[in-house]
Amino acid sequence: MALDKPYSNIPGTTIFDADQSRRGYWLNQFAMSLMKAENRERFKANERAYLDEWKMSEDQKQAVLARDYNRMIALGGNIYFLAKIFATDGKSFQYAAALMTGMSQEDYVKMMLSGGRSPESNSGGRSPENNSGGRSPDGSVTGEKSNG
Repeated sequence: MALDKPYSNIPGTTIFDADQSRRGYWLNQFAMSLMKAENRERFKANERAYLDEWKMSEDQKQAVLARDYNRMIALGGNIYFLAKIFATDGKSFQYAAALMTGMSQEDYVKMMLSGGRSPESNSGGRSPENNSGGRSPDGSVTGEKSNG
């Protein structure tokens, strides 16, 4: 019997709960492996071969190869673990956050310095009473531009 998750329909948001943790276990383990320099070198030398050493789903591997962080999160990735991937690429957290919102890094910084994204912007203009957005059944983000 599935637990009631009153937080499951927050627009544009995936809550990292126990189910997401189980779903993304190997994806997150892979990401954490990048804390070691020798693993970063092996990954950069042949990304696919390194990913194939992990019990990740093909969807998870494809999301990593595409650097589709929104998809990785939908597939159980935790942003703090996934940070090891963009750090391996020499990218900042700010860069990744901008990418995930479909904005340039400059526009993302401007938005954050002016108070962040409005709730209406995040929900695509949907009211809480009529909220059919957020993530589609396959876990992809709806109502937001993709940089994929």
